[in-house]
Amino acid sequence: MQTDAPAVLVVGSLHYDIMVEADHLPRRDETAVGSRWYPKFGGKGGNQAVAAARAGARVALAGAVGDDDFGRFLRDALQAAGVDDSHVRTVPAGSGMSVAISDASGDYAATIVSGANLMIDPDTMPDLPWRDFRALILQSEVPEAVNLAAAALARAQAIPVILNAAPARPLSTEFATLVDVLVVNAVEAEMFGAAPVIDLETASKAATTLASRFTAVVVTAGGAGLAWAGKDGFGQLAAEKVTVVSTHGAGDCFTGTLGAALAEGQDLATACKRASTAAARHVSS
Repeated sequence: MQTDAPAVLVVGSLHYDIMVEADHLPRRDETAVGSRWYPKFGGKGGNQAVAAARAGARVALAGAVGDDDFGRFLRDALQAAGVDDSHVRTVPAGSGMSVAISDASGDYAATIVSGANLMIDPDTMPDLPWRDFRALILQSEVPEAVNLAAAALARAQAIPVILNAAPARPLSTEFATLVDVLVVNAVEAEMFGAAPVIDLETASKAATTLASRFTAVVVTAGGAGLAWAGKDGFGQLAAEKVTVVSTHGAGDCFTGTLGAALAEGQDLATACKRASTAAARHVSS
């Protein structure tokens, strides 16, 4: 990472992930037997910050952790990845955490407990060094009041706001108007009102539909690829063919890399291609 690289601010969640490997995901009322478990740095905010740093950006993360071993683990991981954690507050609550199960095919399911992430203070957003940043990345694992405060300050500085609207939840009109690039997967696109996404063609239709409400939209469709639409045009990109080890974190890798590319001034089409390549490497490793 170069010291003169464009700076990206991520405001978002940090989770201590407990990963479980099993041959299949359990059905309702089933007790599945796993083969391995291990701790992992996570949270969509944390993952996207690390991905942006790996893509060459200077990255700062604003968030919160608890005064516990999980919180210390999360800070250490941020620092090891070269992410500035000086805007991460330690609060009197348990750190955010999750339990995720990954099956033999690489699919996964997870449950998160937000903990300290719900205690990020919107009133601290003006204290951030906004003039240093060239892109803001947000997700939906923190209260909207936090995202709204950060997005409004970014807009005032003409900093592009990238929202990975995951997990999907209703957005206030005030917040939605501040989003420059909406990033959603197939399920999230449908929850925002698009028709079901099953391939590149339907991903393109979903992106076009949602672009009537947002400045630009990227719809990812897993192994099929992705589509984008906005005022500068539209397009689609087939996914690179790789052997999938695990899809866990692929969307975060994509969003973080996309934010780094946009901070460099790349157009949306070029940024999507770069982010898609990074996500392909991630799922194959």
